[in-house]
Amino acid sequence: MRIQTNTDEPAPVRWLLITVAVVYMLLFLLLPLVLVFYQAFEKGFGEYASVLFRRDTLRAIGMTLTTVGIAVPLNILFGLVAAWCIGKFKFWGKSLLVSLIDLPFAVSPVIAGLLFIILFGVRSPLGAWLGEYGIRIVFSTPGAVLATMFVTFPFVARELIPIMESQGNEEELAARVLGANGWQIFYRVTLPNIKWALLYGIILCNARAMGEYGAVRVVCSGGKMNTMPLLIEELYHGSNPVAPFAVSTLLALVAILTLVLKTIVEKKTSREQESK
Repeated sequence: MRIQTNTDEPAPVRWLLITVAVVYMLLFLLLPLVLVFYQAFEKGFGEYASVLFRRDTLRAIGMTLTTVGIAVPLNILFGLVAAWCIGKFKFWGKSLLVSLIDLPFAVSPVIAGLLFIILFGVRSPLGAWLGEYGIRIVFSTPGAVLATMFVTFPFVARELIPIMESQGNEEELAARVLGANGWQIFYRVTLPNIKWALLYGIILCNARAMGEYGAVRVVCSGGKMNTMPLLIEELYHGSNPVAPFAVSTLLALVAILTLVLKTIVEKKTSREQESK
């Protein structure tokens, strides 16, 4: 008696499933992307370029790059440290630390932004104390950085923790016995084993940071500087119908580049695992 597998489904069923998947992707993924670019170039390339080179657009791009340039490296450092501790050591509270790392996945970004307002707002004791020294957190670049860090910090750690847990610490211990110091162990032993997972986490973290809206919107609402997602909302309520879509194409290009890099890293990782 022949046992049926998933690949033995009748042809009509297979084609139905494939059609549903393709139609879903076209309607909810590809079509919106095409419409964004169509609306952006509807009045010609000149109008599109004029929007991108406006002062507020360039300021928003600079604000976004500054926020990402600070938040992502800090999350890389945190992800490496957290994954090293969780994957290589046994200590009390380890499961609690893992749960805390996943906290941003469970908390709404809007609530996260509100928490920073409560913590660092001018009416809070900490915010008032910082204000006495001229340090402003909310409605400024530091607030955007903190909000982005909170939302994105699990991505690098979550990619590295399973890899480090599965590898154990035998190779590091062997390198220590042979006389290697901490930096040599990390650079020559640990890093080569986690490089693709680390790159994968960086790509996801960067993409999420570039497009973060909710937490940054709460923390920076009322400020004079916008990130690109905040500028898109502002332009959408303006008089120029091309402007929000023109800026949106920049984030769309980041998303496309992220998918390409993600695919490349996945192939590299699978090939490396097969070679082992």
